[in-house]
Amino acid sequence: MGKKVLVVDDEQSIATLLQYNLQQAGFQVMTAKDGEEGYYMAVEQRPNLIVLDLMLPKMDGIEVCKRLRQQKVMTPILMLTAKDDEFDKVLGLELGADDYMTKPFSPREVVARVKAILRRTQLSAPTEAVEEEGERIIIGDLEILSEQYEAYFLGERLDLTPKEFELMLYLAKHKGRVLTRDQLLSAVWNYDFAGDTRIVDVHISHLREKIEKNSRKPLYIKTIRGLGYKLEEPKPDE
Repeated sequence: MGKKVLVVDDEQSIATLLQYNLQQAGFQVMTAKDGEEGYYMAVEQRPNLIVLDLMLPKMDGIEVCKRLRQQKVMTPILMLTAKDDEFDKVLGLELGADDYMTKPFSPREVVARVKAILRRTQLSAPTEAVEEEGERIIIGDLEILSEQYEAYFLGERLDLTPKEFELMLYLAKHKGRVLTRDQLLSAVWNYDFAGDTRIVDVHISHLREKIEKNSRKPLYIKTIRGLGYKLEEPKPDE
């Protein structure tokens, strides 16, 4: 069975077009015509990915995204926005969207982006069990299981969005190395954000809130002034 994609768009023609093209690509597709319906379907059906329009009746895309993340639903979200929408991409990504596309777009482009997000996040369908342990990285009290897409701190599982996990994993794989914001943008976001490095700062801030006792005096994710960030083993004397 193909992975499940939920399309939330109030424009019937766009929803039908996306449904057809995603089904042709081997996905199971569900559709919702407003934000409220989309939210409840996302919570109850647990799709592998959500294609979510920004402007929706009853509940807009930003609110849907925000509520899902508050409910610990970490399903990847591809946000769709019209060119003339007042959309702050940083706000959307801060609230938990993983990617966004601007209308008009080609259906093939959406299918390609959906496949890329699923490939990056490696999220298994709910019925599949991850059997192999994969790479295990331990840094201080932080444990990262790359194959399972899970991270633990002090033995407690962290609730991370797919993008937060990817950023943490990349930092961990380059432990002790200073990585510039542009390097992180390129490695984790995969395409051009026109040098908008605020996206990196927002996600670093979220990670610090989850693994630092005092995010203003971080022990793990250090800011290297004028350069970028690095993840390192906490020093005993700090």
